Amino acid sequence: MPDSAFRVLEILEHATGPLSGEAISNGMGMTRSAVWKHINELRMMGYDISSSQKEGYRLTRTSNKLLPYEIHKKLRTKVIGKKMRYLENTPSTIWIGKELTSEGDVEKMHGMVIIAEEQTGGVGRMGRAWVSPIGGIWITIVLKPNVPVDHIFMITMAGSIAVARAIRKEFDIGALIKWPNDVFIGTKKVAGLLLELSAEADVVHHCLLSIGIDVNVPISNFSPELQDRITSISAEMGHEVDRASFLARILKEFESRYLLVESGEYDAIVQEWKSISCTLENRVQIRTLKNSFEGDAVDIDEFGALIIRKENGKLERVIAGDCFHQ
Repeated sequence: MPDSAFRVLEILEHATGPLSGEAISNGMGMTRSAVWKHINELRMMGYDISSSQKEGYRLTRTSNKLLPYEIHKKLRTKVIGKKMRYLENTPSTIWIGKELTSEGDVEKMHGMVIIAEEQTGGVGRMGRAWVSPIGGIWITIVLKPNVPVDHIFMITMAGSIAVARAIRKEFDIGALIKWPNDVFIGTKKVAGLLLELSAEADVVHHCLLSIGIDVNVPISNFSPELQDRITSISAEMGHEVDRASFLARILKEFESRYLLVESGEYDAIVQEWKSISCTLENRVQIRTLKNSFEGDAVDIDEFGALIIRKENGKLERVIAGDCFHQ
């Protein structure tokens, strides 16, 4: 949408009462027909704007979409999210990220957040389908990190911490992190993360951190086999929540942890992750591409590997795999 439409929106937001098309057109130096066009554009983006020949235009309700305009009003970051790409729907935000990074200057894209209202082909770990209906938060953050490749999982840890902390601060819900990349409320999953990187030898060219959160998504929208295993923020709160405010908080929480990672403050990230983990000190089953075994999750190291004490007392270091709580 053109910036001039959002300038009309700003005028309506700050007005103490209805404004005539003539007053808006005079204030913006445009024709009344241009004002009318922008009003209709705003309505198509979900803003409720009443109008009458006698009184003029009045903004009666803001949009419930994850529009960059609404997020930026609440964003308190220096880099992350300052640039945004918004889509009504797309197969996957990470696909958009791959296209952008293959064609443009990644350094200039650093911190860009790609947002979709709906993903029709969302992908989770191991290429699994990720159901991404309207009402959630489906984003990919483009990063050009100054992080050694052997510590790159720290970025996923920073993202998991950010989501869990944002849920706790915004909604006072005790969200916890399940290794390797999920966020749970109680025994149910509410969010997942996926990190893809482009690297050569020891050099990381860029990363794409995708975050999916069931926010204002009715659980009834999911298949019966998923309904017992997942939850949403609105289901926990009993009402829909402000997604723009929530996302702004997530991006702020992520930026502060990401800067710690880039500064080499790995221990600070590990210790915070441990403090809100629901995996450590639990009996778990691990499934990797090569084998499957059970044991007690006793620790996580500075590279993000989960340390399991097996039945024979031997410690097993798990870099990647599925973790099931027992």
